[in-house]
Amino acid sequence: MRPKLGELLCSKGLINSKQLAEALEMQKDDPRKLGQILLDITGLNTRFLNEVLCEQAGIEKLELEGLTIPPDVLSLVPAEAASQYNVLPVGRENGRLILAMSDPFDHVALSNLRMITGLSIRRCYSRPSELEKVIQHYYGSNVARMVRNLSASEESEEQDSNGQLTASRLHELAREPSLVNLVNLILLEAIESRASDIHIEPFENQVKIKYRIDGMLIEKSTSPKRLQAAIISRIKIMAGMNIAERRRPQDGHFQIRHQGREIDLRVNTFPVVTRNAGIAEKVVMRIIDQQGSQLTLNQLGMLPEMLGRFDEALRKPDGIILVTGPTGSGKSTTLYAALQSMIVYSENKKNIVTMEDPVEYKLEGINQGQINVKAGYTFAEGMRAILRQDPDVIMVGEMRDKETCEMAIRAALTGHLVFSTLHTNDAAAAYTRLTDMGIEPFLIASSVIGVLAQRLVRTICPKCKEQYKPPIDAVKRLGINIEHGTEVTFYRGRGCDNCRGSGYKGRIGIYELMIVSDKIRDLILKKESSHVIRAAAVEEGMKSLKDDAIEKILLGATSLEESLRVIYSG
Repeated sequence: MRPKLGELLCSKGLINSKQLAEALEMQKDDPRKLGQILLDITGLNTRFLNEVLCEQAGIEKLELEGLTIPPDVLSLVPAEAASQYNVLPVGRENGRLILAMSDPFDHVALSNLRMITGLSIRRCYSRPSELEKVIQHYYGSNVARMVRNLSASEESEEQDSNGQLTASRLHELAREPSLVNLVNLILLEAIESRASDIHIEPFENQVKIKYRIDGMLIEKSTSPKRLQAAIISRIKIMAGMNIAERRRPQDGHFQIRHQGREIDLRVNTFPVVTRNAGIAEKVVMRIIDQQGSQLTLNQLGMLPEMLGRFDEALRKPDGIILVTGPTGSGKSTTLYAALQSMIVYSENKKNIVTMEDPVEYKLEGINQGQINVKAGYTFAEGMRAILRQDPDVIMVGEMRDKETCEMAIRAALTGHLVFSTLHTNDAAAAYTRLTDMGIEPFLIASSVIGVLAQRLVRTICPKCKEQYKPPIDAVKRLGINIEHGTEVTFYRGRGCDNCRGSGYKGRIGIYELMIVSDKIRDLILKKESSHVIRAAAVEEGMKSLKDDAIEKILLGATSLEESLRVIYSG
């Protein structure tokens, strides 16, 4: 008699008896299988569930390391099917195909593979991450396979006077089904990898395709140089750009739908010089997931005390709140979360108007405007128009010039709450930056009510998090004061299937919030340096970026190495 699933899961410590009882009770009114219910109500991992189900069903667990697969067996399953279903043919036995699967209970995959191969199948289980590596070893990555399968362009292609393919030929190449599929696959892989950007970089003998994942730029595959023009032309056509123009930067955008979500892609081309091919174009695509990337204030990672103080500042009737940090530090996400919070607590009774370049996320209940510099519609022009729209709250994408700053200050002094961003390293530097832009100190002191500086750090993968005792010199370098003989516990990610071996998954913010006090106002009026202003804020209890990072290290949200990378590089 086969052991029951619930009993097996309990015996392995994957769930407890209370969770099992709750799931069994739910199953009385729920047609789903017990495993699916347990996935919903517990922290059970799909991989562990599949492993126990295989044990229950007597399905062999197959280790793939060191396994050699004959070419005739490998050829039975096409690369696309192996990748789609995460399966690998490993042998034949008595007229049956032995198939390693990450999910041996995927009946759709089994049915389709029987049809494709014409063979009956003996299922085996292998860990998903191990399968992916071996599939890539034998078949190559999805993008790499597609690149190899594309037919090479002939060197006798029609070229213009600069040695480039003519625009008409580029249009033809960019519309070939194989090329269209390659570009679509690049987009799909990036989205499913949670990438924020895709880089297409031309080099002397190849084109490199890179994804930025959790802030880190990772090379995913390469393409032969001969496909460069066609790949870039396809992207430019999708983004509504001029494919004949290669010597000037261009901007464009397009939208795709993926798994029921709207994904916006902002495209920029930039002419670069290569050693043997003259001018080529580098392409960067920013991926904006309209549904998947919008966070609430509670999801940003602020600790309770700071979150309370920031929320209190949001409820002020007027003044300017600035969010500062380098490019890519999450400033826009924080502003959007703040605006969403205001919609909730004001019960949609405030007129909230934004002016952005560009509008990244569309928020329900907010009037969002986009500037158009080419048409003469600048931030300053937009501010003048917004003030005639009877706003309660104004969000200006960035304080770029003196005129925009002056208009924002005027709005704050006439009863409006204004949000905006600045590129400064810390909160105190925001005041000196405004002064450097030509704004009078008395206007800054009377209008700015708070500055939030921030960075993004990668979070430790929850599935492979482990404790360790860090070296004392590393602890001291971070500025943590410990008594002699005291041990500190830190955390790090071992690397697992869930995080693709990196030890990190997702990102969290680290912050410092400077609320303007009477003392800080006096220092601004005296044109004191940012160091003096910062010291006064710390004396009054402000926690610095480093302090916030240390707390999140000790809480196990991020690692020592990641915090050192961000703090000392930012």
